[in-house]
Amino acid sequence: MAHSLHSLHTFALNSQCQNFVEITQLEQLKTQSFSAPFCLLGEGSNTVFLNDYMGTVIKIALKGIKITERESDTLISIAAGENWHQLVSYLLEKKIPGLENLALIPGTVGASPVQNIGAYGVEIAKFIELVEYFDITTNTMHSLNNEQCEFAYRDSIFKHALKNKAVITQVHLALPKKWQPVLSYGPLQQLDVITPQAVFEQVIKTRNSKLPNPYTLPNAGSFFKNPIITNQQLAELLKQFADLPHYEYGQSHHKVAAGWLIDQSGLKGHREAGVEVHEQQALVLVNHGNSEGSDLIKMIKHIQQVVYTRYNIMLEHEVRLIDSCSECHINAEPEQ
Repeated sequence: MAHSLHSLHTFALNSQCQNFVEITQLEQLKTQSFSAPFCLLGEGSNTVFLNDYMGTVIKIALKGIKITERESDTLISIAAGENWHQLVSYLLEKKIPGLENLALIPGTVGASPVQNIGAYGVEIAKFIELVEYFDITTNTMHSLNNEQCEFAYRDSIFKHALKNKAVITQVHLALPKKWQPVLSYGPLQQLDVITPQAVFEQVIKTRNSKLPNPYTLPNAGSFFKNPIITNQQLAELLKQFADLPHYEYGQSHHKVAAGWLIDQSGLKGHREAGVEVHEQQALVLVNHGNSEGSDLIKMIKHIQQVVYTRYNIMLEHEVRLIDSCSECHINAEPEQ
């Protein structure tokens, strides 16, 4: 039975899937058919369905939060379908800080380890103690500790060895009782009074000033990853582009700001049908409507080519793109 995907992903293209299932109880996973093609979904804030999907979309809507006090930290056990920002807000109300830099990131708790979500100098990997998942191939429950999750920048084992094999059901976060603020990013350095609540409010204010609300102007958040380049590459670029924002990433690499690369390439406001590079934040692509997956692909390739020509950096999209049967990756051919 065809089911519209318009309201199930925040980029809101007019696609549909053949079948739709919502998982609200763990027991459902044991009887659920995972025959291909299938697509696991949270709130759809980092996923775009480019075309009609010829399989089953399985939305994970498990709920529940448990708080366990320990000697030096607090263990938070959260079901995969809980909303991420509501969790951050709820914990602050309970005087449990640590996640405030990650406020207002859209999506579910279950999606957070997959992407190793991060913002304003903090990644979720810093706090994850355990991730529980249902193994589709063996029909059994398993768990991975932090190291086994193989976290990296916007990356984890769930994008590789366990892709389409694991349904994350619960995430366990260990939040230290001794709060240590992370204030490395500009807007946070301007705070007069440093409290978890103040950081939380400043992050929300900063995000709201730059990022459009996906529920009023459809978008999928930050569309491209910040490229990681070698120190040598950076040195060459800085000769020509002295104000390129860059951040240390290990000893031999730096991360550079994808939004700045797109902005400085003159692409803000560029449109392909109803898909536009957002006027305030070049890292975000918005959908004004009357757009198709092909318009978005055209836009991605255009941005990649323009940025590559100017900076010799090929941007990778952070957003998960789903074609008619599977995930796909769009890479433009550099123009000769």
